[in-house]
Amino acid sequence: MKAALPFAAPDISALAKTLSREIRALDAAPGHIQMLNILARAAGYRNYQALKAQHDARDRLDAPPKPEPAVDHLLVERTARYFDPAGRLESWPSKVSQQRLCLWTLWSRIPAETDLTERQVSDRLKADDLFGDHALLRRDMIDMGLLTRTRDGRVYRRVERPPPAEALALMRKVSTSHG
Repeated sequence: MKAALPFAAPDISALAKTLSREIRALDAAPGHIQMLNILARAAGYRNYQALKAQHDARDRLDAPPKPEPAVDHLLVERTARYFDPAGRLESWPSKVSQQRLCLWTLWSRIPAETDLTERQVSDRLKADDLFGDHALLRRDMIDMGLLTRTRDGRVYRRVERPPPAEALALMRKVSTSHG
């Protein structure tokens, strides 16, 4: 079932004149889509799509905010143990879910909207990696879509996207001691 789309015209006389003029200009009786467009124009919209878009935007503004996603605090606590008190990654977790959270945390420390060389990315990762495999971290960040690089590998860039709730919680937890 389609959702009802409210329709209102500020002046019924102007509405009638517009409807009459537009219907007379047609060679035959208007079809469903033509009638929707005629009604929308009579109400002051460019077409039916414009009327619907404005209604949809209003619905989004009136909708209650989405609840915060639930955070798996146990996963965050267990993953935080891989970081030292200074916020550096001491070892690489065996669980993929924890690896991803670690990568998000390291991603947060790479500057946004900045072109970096492979060396600059590696140096940043080395500063936060105590287990000595910055190349693994760099490759996994690319595979996970957190970093992009040009075909020739000269330019790296952080991909801007919202981190999952657990990643945000881990970032807050390990950044309290990270400078």
